[in-house]
Amino acid sequence: MSHRSDLIASDIHAYLHQQEHKELLRFITCGSVDDGKSTLIGRLLFESQLLFEDQLKALEQDSKKWGTQGDSIDFALLVDGLSAERQQGITIDVAYRFFSTEKRKFIVADTPGHEQYTRNMATGASTADVAIILIDARKGVLTQTCRHTFITHLLGIKRILVAVNKMDLVDYDQKVFNSIQENYQNFIQQIGNKEVTIIPISAFKGDNITNTSANMAWFHGPTLMQFLEMVPLLNDQHQNGHFRLPIQWVNRANADFRGFTGTIASGSISVGDTIKAQPSGKEAKINSISLFDRQLPSAVAGDAITITLDREIDISRGDLLTKLSQEAEIADQFEVALIWMHEENAYSGRPYWLKIHHQWLNCQITAIKYQINPNTLEHLAASHLELNSIAFCTIKLDRAIPFDAYEESRQTGSFILVDRFSNNTVAAGMIQFALRRSHNIFFQHQDIDQQSRAAIKHQKPCVLWFTGLSGSGKSTIANLVEKKLFADGKHTYLLDGDNIRHGLNQDLGFTPEDRVENIRRVGEVAKLMVDAGLIVLTAFISPYRAERQMAKELFQDHEFIEIFVKTPLALAEQRDPKGLYKKARSGQLQNFTGIDSPYEIPENPDLVLDTEHHSAEELADQVCTYIQQLHGR
Repeated sequence: MSHRSDLIASDIHAYLHQQEHKELLRFITCGSVDDGKSTLIGRLLFESQLLFEDQLKALEQDSKKWGTQGDSIDFALLVDGLSAERQQGITIDVAYRFFSTEKRKFIVADTPGHEQYTRNMATGASTADVAIILIDARKGVLTQTCRHTFITHLLGIKRILVAVNKMDLVDYDQKVFNSIQENYQNFIQQIGNKEVTIIPISAFKGDNITNTSANMAWFHGPTLMQFLEMVPLLNDQHQNGHFRLPIQWVNRANADFRGFTGTIASGSISVGDTIKAQPSGKEAKINSISLFDRQLPSAVAGDAITITLDREIDISRGDLLTKLSQEAEIADQFEVALIWMHEENAYSGRPYWLKIHHQWLNCQITAIKYQINPNTLEHLAASHLELNSIAFCTIKLDRAIPFDAYEESRQTGSFILVDRFSNNTVAAGMIQFALRRSHNIFFQHQDIDQQSRAAIKHQKPCVLWFTGLSGSGKSTIANLVEKKLFADGKHTYLLDGDNIRHGLNQDLGFTPEDRVENIRRVGEVAKLMVDAGLIVLTAFISPYRAERQMAKELFQDHEFIEIFVKTPLALAEQRDPKGLYKKARSGQLQNFTGIDSPYEIPENPDLVLDTEHHSAEELADQVCTYIQQLHGR
């Protein structure tokens, strides 16, 4: 809504300056469907509107007293509207509202209550200081109440306000409130969160929102607004923590200037302090701190600054600046909590991009330890993660990074996972701790390297990765290629899908999870053989692009040659050398590629073999010719 008043410009600027310098509290409202979130937010906006009107009247009186008039201003800017947050391909709708009181400014994130919008709720909670969880007094503690409570706890929101709403519909009965309070406290104690305040309210009638309700004289706690104005800010804790500055940008304005820009995640820094750049470990002293065009003697958490150093050290985007004796841990393997945010399932072994404090890394989920039922807190076995799943997993990165546990720092302990092909954000993650093996396992130097092993064999090692439907002719062509290479004096080895499953992968089936693990193991074995200087041939369906990409990234450039054995499904089914399509069609064989499990056609294979129009012998010759042209005789 819009209020206009003829005010002199200096009054307007003074008023806005006053708003700008108030403390800002971010909070989220959540709970089950129809518990009154929208009504509560409407009530808060309405009450803040009355406050604005009082302030406007005072300003109007002052302007009349001075006998001057100025330009009018639209104060609608003080009440923000609906916004949508887009993260790498996923639109996550969260309504952000702004309002102000005499003591503070507030931004409230209003998220849907349905279970399928868990990802929206997690997005809104990720930057909140406080969570307001509404409970309908007529319904009591519901499964969504427990789910949202657990997620807010997982996302590091320690201060929870439980608003038992619609007390007017239960005649303001104290016994109803006491029963709900007892049930909720029994649940929250299992989580271990003790910073919970429970208030009976009626958002519709205004009871215990800004003023103490005469209808509930039996309640002696604060009103909802009193709580929001008194609760400590999360930023206050950050300012007292260890200094952390994730570098967002290296500023090279000219040959004589090299600054490092970022927003301080926690702690404080002053000119003259010694910092350490992680992970390199190089040290230097702070020479200057600037905020836009202002030079500062010091800066604290939340400040977006540029610093210069007293000497040149190597610092890049994504590095973390810390103080001496306050260094972050460094590791490449972690236990993490994941909130899965995409319709496509997650599997152990599948690769993703991981983004953490301004840097992108290769990431692989190495194991799904267990899934959490947020309604009961029960630990459940899980072979994959579905949309809105919450699970504890282990991951590994392609290099070691500095980090803090999420419980200690949201900014340096949180990350997102991004699908490598669609660029969709698929998960929000929170680092719990580094795995011990990441500190205790090191690469052992070997004097004989791949180049030496290959030289004595007079060949360039590589892997020929044959992929295609069952019955496409992969094994037949690969076998012919090996015979031709062997006859030419090459040192080779053929890894065939069926043969591998008799030994190394005999414990794996054909579920999506097992297919991912099957290819992961084969890729690692092929990598070792290429390191031994061999030309390795693999004949696997390998139906998923993500897993083929995962295998490819194990190798150096030109070491991985993806060969698509192109065969129409009808032709492969007509051949059916093992009778597998017949079994799949009759329902005797589950998860069969091409029938009830997908095959993702390679988008940019190095070589395409058309088995519909060429014989296996001709196609084997094509492969050998390609290798000769690529590597030379």
